[in-house]
Amino acid sequence: MPCLSDSRREPNESNARPPLGLGYEPPWRKAACEVEFAGQKTHHKSLLECMSLLEQLKTGAFTSPKTLSGAMLYAIVFAVLAWLVGRALRLGVERMLARGASTRVDLTTVRFLAQLARFGVYVFAFISYAHLVPALSSLGTAWLASVSVISVIVGLAAQNTLGNLIAGISLLLYRPFKVGDRLQVNAPTGLETGVVESLNLGYTLLKTDDNRRVVVPNSVMASQTTVNLTGDDPRLICSIPISISYGSDIDKARAILLELARKHPKAAKVLGCPVTQLGSSSLVLSLAVWCADSSAADGFKCDLLEQSVKRFAAEGIGMPLPHTTVILKQEPPSRLSSETNRTAGSVPPSGL
Repeated sequence: MPCLSDSRREPNESNARPPLGLGYEPPWRKAACEVEFAGQKTHHKSLLECMSLLEQLKTGAFTSPKTLSGAMLYAIVFAVLAWLVGRALRLGVERMLARGASTRVDLTTVRFLAQLARFGVYVFAFISYAHLVPALSSLGTAWLASVSVISVIVGLAAQNTLGNLIAGISLLLYRPFKVGDRLQVNAPTGLETGVVESLNLGYTLLKTDDNRRVVVPNSVMASQTTVNLTGDDPRLICSIPISISYGSDIDKARAILLELARKHPKAAKVLGCPVTQLGSSSLVLSLAVWCADSSAADGFKCDLLEQSVKRFAAEGIGMPLPHTTVILKQEPPSRLSSETNRTAGSVPPSGL
């Protein structure tokens, strides 16, 4: 069997080596060409996508409410417009409230209407958007048949909220009070007195003298009896009842009270100090004074009570104290002996 030399052995796939020459292409060059071709293909694809986007912009596909992109675009536009209009209303109200008493506009009405207008802006924006988008418009048409049922369900579920809203509108129309008025209302804790801070769509907020906040629903404010301590004329008569003992000098006590009232800075006009009551152990003098408002009346009452106690003690005017008087009556000796004999004769002998 002839033996083949290494030079004449046919190369296989494992040990084959391409000859060097003009047509030789290294492996790294081939890989680089493939990467370059892939980059050109990707660039071409991106270029096609950009051209497609430009074509959609040209034909108005992005702005059409029939497409998802158009519906989202209009949703953003309507939301931004509603927010801008609501912010403009809020800024206008804040500027009007900052001017305060320089305007003749009722601030309570302005605040309430501003909140109602902002709520209406958002509702109008949603309804307009629903009519513009065909999918939502057809859905609204399908829901139109069940509007009566939905309205009954919503009315039953939100009857308290709707009642407060309607009561707030009635309070705004009749205007029994406004922001800044001092009111007396009935609360679970008893009679509360406070200044109206705000009247919104659902509640009326009162600020008490001890810096508490009393939140009263508008439906309660419209139905209960409320005492307005401010109104158009904030003046009021402060009546202070003061008791003295029967043995005290009434004229002297009256003169002291009138003197203290006339010297007090919160007393606008002193009306008088008559005797209004005769009690079991004292008589009552009622001092009546005109004050500028309820706050001045409260301060005047506290000061006068303290000053009157000090002056009465210095002038010898007795203050009544609860006491009981016991009277011991002594019987005559003859009557006492007859009563004793009658009692002894009525007792039977012990042996019978």
